Amino acid sequence: MLNQINISTLDFDKGEVFLIDKPYEWTSFDVVKKIRGKLKVKKVGHAGTLDPLATGLLIVCAGKATKKINEYQDMGKSYSGTLVLGKTTPSVDLETAFDSETDYSHVTSDMVKKAADQLTGDIMQIPPIYSAIKVDGERAYKMARRKEDAKLDPRPVSVTKFEVDTSALPEVRFEIDCSKGTYIRSLVRDLGEALSCGAYMSSLCRTAIGHHKLDDAYNLEEFISSLHRD
Repeated sequence: MLNQINISTLDFDKGEVFLIDKPYEWTSFDVVKKIRGKLKVKKVGHAGTLDPLATGLLIVCAGKATKKINEYQDMGKSYSGTLVLGKTTPSVDLETAFDSETDYSHVTSDMVKKAADQLTGDIMQIPPIYSAIKVDGERAYKMARRKEDAKLDPRPVSVTKFEVDTSALPEVRFEIDCSKGTYIRSLVRDLGEALSCGAYMSSLCRTAIGHHKLDDAYNLEEFISSLHRD
């Protein structure tokens, strides 16, 4: 349990930064809204969105620290998670229902590792259609939910590590280090396509942003409970 944090002792003029472990099914904005309501401070924001079905490190900035949000967003990210071969969903995760099933029996551990290697380094990546990127002024995911085509252009990203554990196929555990702007769901989609069987992401956790580690993050509910005023 956290020690009690007296809100009146926090220095919002200087700025406060909190490392939070985002809960499953919470949006990043949900976390910010919860903390903003407890702190009673207008300027509260986060440095890097996590999908609702992802968990892990979310950097929350309050007061003048919100000016550093771009600095945190530019840092490299680390993730761990699980993908499953042989099935796909439109969102490449479990937000949407399965839309295809393909035999994966031809896939070997060496094939998975080779496909991951081909997605390592400086690559061009097409974001998933279920993303917050704007197309003609509208979020792509809103167009996708209406079954409308949203053309997303490839963009350069850097993947410095894409390690896979294939000991439980069709489930594949992975660890990824990457640049800002990298979509892990796109890496999963592209790996599945390279193996000619498709894939979806069944779990994802952000473990680090730059030198900031998930191990140092607060559990959200415990953090909220620890905040108090005199």
